[in-house]
Amino acid sequence: MGHVLVLGGARSGKTGFAERLAMRAGEQPLYLATAQALDAEMRERVKLHQQQRHKRFATLEEPIALTTALKAAAKSHDVILVDCLTLWITNLLGTNHDVARAVEELATALPTIETSRVILVSNEVGLGIVPDNPLARTFRDLAGATHQRLAQICTDVHFVVAGLPMTLKGERLTESSVLPPVAD
Repeated sequence: MGHVLVLGGARSGKTGFAERLAMRAGEQPLYLATAQALDAEMRERVKLHQQQRHKRFATLEEPIALTTALKAAAKSHDVILVDCLTLWITNLLGTNHDVARAVEELATALPTIETSRVILVSNEVGLGIVPDNPLARTFRDLAGATHQRLAQICTDVHFVVAGLPMTLKGERLTESSVLPPVAD
């Protein structure tokens, strides 16, 4: 069972696309959220996101130990949607973890997860201007390296723009294969 990487800009429709893929890929989907609701605005975003999510999703929140959570979740879920890798990278940077090492652990673990399809969502941040400070440039570089590494091992890679998926690697999807959303 191959894994999927879904990339796109902010508010591009990538998460909705990934959710529709997950709903069609399995009967016991898990939404593995990496966000940390550290302020009122983010708490409201998380709440809204949860309300809009399909009812069949179980939810697990894990901001740091993504690889460990994936391995454990694969024992009871046939599809795991990870949203999102760029928030995970942010969390790792903010807690002084070795991001490159964590990404390599994830990349090494993914091929061993054979009972679940893993759908990884991440923001493509490398299409804009060069950031004006060292931390932002480090983040951009780490995100780009992460995407390249995971794209190597995922069987399918999609880039979402304006809610429309472009297949970069793997099986080409048509609008009818992922749209409209699955009914409750």
